[in-house]
Amino acid sequence: MMRFRAVKNIIEYAFFLPVNWLSRRLTFHGAGKLGSALGAAAFHMTRHRAGISVENLARAFPEKSPSEIRRIAVGAYRGYGRALVEMLWSGGASVDELRGTMVLANREVPLDALGRGKGLILLSGHFGAWEFIVTSMSLQLGQPVVAIAQPQRNNYIDAVITANRNRFGSGTIPMQHAVREATRLLRQGRIVAMLGDQSGPRESVFIDFFGRPAATHRGAAAFSLRNDAPIVMFFFLRQPDGTYRAEYEEVDRSGLESPSEENIVELTRRHTAVLERYIRQYPDHWSWMHKRWKHTEFYETSRKNRAKNVTGVAP
Repeated sequence: MMRFRAVKNIIEYAFFLPVNWLSRRLTFHGAGKLGSALGAAAFHMTRHRAGISVENLARAFPEKSPSEIRRIAVGAYRGYGRALVEMLWSGGASVDELRGTMVLANREVPLDALGRGKGLILLSGHFGAWEFIVTSMSLQLGQPVVAIAQPQRNNYIDAVITANRNRFGSGTIPMQHAVREATRLLRQGRIVAMLGDQSGPRESVFIDFFGRPAATHRGAAAFSLRNDAPIVMFFFLRQPDGTYRAEYEEVDRSGLESPSEENIVELTRRHTAVLERYIRQYPDHWSWMHKRWKHTEFYETSRKNRAKNVTGVAP
């Protein structure tokens, strides 16, 4: 099995290398066009994942027609491809080139929050050009950003992506070291970034997301309340010229001073609501191919069983 995985990693890397090479030699706009084309091709080639996207969208937007749902799904795939190829492009881009990719709509929001001396949690989802969270945003804010990231399964590809993210004094924290390292950085007044939109395990807190309970990671809220660190949501919005407009919104933590379980759940609910609001505005910016609600049926069954055990009657 280990030998098979090693061979598979090498084959994947062999296909990855020419895409990486080409991405670094294109202009930023050229990288975006290549990524968009690859994303559209992936929609038609990965029928299972494409089907998940269409199903998720149809349940999230029951008022939309099948043609609208399909158009958004293809757009989401195009955006996903752009995000990945633009990330590869950034590995060879200069400081000026990276700064030219983005305009900060309200830069004062994260800087004011950071100025309180408690560190800053930048939080978002797989939305827009999320991979620019470390490189371009670090340059735009004038502060190094350290992101919590799940290592790629393919260690060869992971090394390339990690090198891209670690430019300009920024870096990444592997998921297994997130609690210790993120706490240390926040206490130093640093910026820690994370994505909080993928499904958590069954033991996670379940938060309503597009009208359905979804297993949601509680890490951002826990880090915030245990370290008194503000959470600022960020969203990269694609513009007609191919660049991005970064918008920030601080999550309201009023009335949630203590790091109790109840407060952590409530803060998780609040930042999830901000994410949903932006996705509703820009549905083709989010990655719908993820199985975001894969534990929902388990949660609903468990809830009904608990209610039955208490009352003796199924709800």
